[in-house]
Amino acid sequence: MKKLNKPLLALALAGLALNAQAHRPWLLPSSTQVDAKEAWVTIDAAISEGLFDIDHQPLKLDGIVATGPDGARVNLDNASTGKLRSTFDLRLAKPGTYKISLVSQGVFGSYKDKAGDMKRFRGSEESLAKDVPADATDVKLTRNYSRLETFVSTGTPNEAVFKPSGVGLELVPVTHPNDMRSGERATWRFLLDGKPAANQAFSLIPGGVRHRGTLGEIRQSTDAKGEISFELPAAGMYMVSSSWPVAAPAAAGTPPAAPARRVTYAATVEVLPQ
Repeated sequence: MKKLNKPLLALALAGLALNAQAHRPWLLPSSTQVDAKEAWVTIDAAISEGLFDIDHQPLKLDGIVATGPDGARVNLDNASTGKLRSTFDLRLAKPGTYKISLVSQGVFGSYKDKAGDMKRFRGSEESLAKDVPADATDVKLTRNYSRLETFVSTGTPNEAVFKPSGVGLELVPVTHPNDMRSGERATWRFLLDGKPAANQAFSLIPGGVRHRGTLGEIRQSTDAKGEISFELPAAGMYMVSSSWPVAAPAAAGTPPAAPARRVTYAATVEVLPQ
């Protein structure tokens, strides 16, 4: 598999909730809670087949943004990209919660050229005019919006970084993701374009599949308010992922129809031991 450029990355993110066995991008902090006078955290970033395994290729760092508890952007220190993963350090200079995120947008689809031949393309909104000729016919587009993130805290966690943008799928936790312990109950709220994402399915997958031998996926759906309350599983690092809309089954003998818009969300969270 070739290195993913930004449009391809958007497509990779779009497949997160469709196929639990597919290559998926992730951000993995060395710790989600740091208690130290000089607080630092190291983030690994990669695309892999086994969740949190370093087995495929690095995730490029040029689109990753770290936001501090005061809303200011935080520098990515000691950033490097190797053969199988990227990594960077984050100085947690102020107490509170930090968000590390990668937001991607892309457009892909197909059209018929003047000769009547079917062509496919993938790119960005900016490249759309170049990708699709003005005289193209039977144009079919799918716009993708993807969000990948993780959270770390030092001192007392706060919730400033969870202020929703109102675009795409977002997790607005009632239970802070850096304050979750095995066996306790947690409540999460999902929003779609700033409104409650009712009956929204999501998946929770623990790392360590290679050694565990089974995926161990937990599937849940939100209520009419976009909320879900559930008992937290065993301690460890997990990926929560969700996508909208739900893929429609294809008619016999035809490929599945691509939606006009696809939105995905994924985040790495940690469940602490009791």
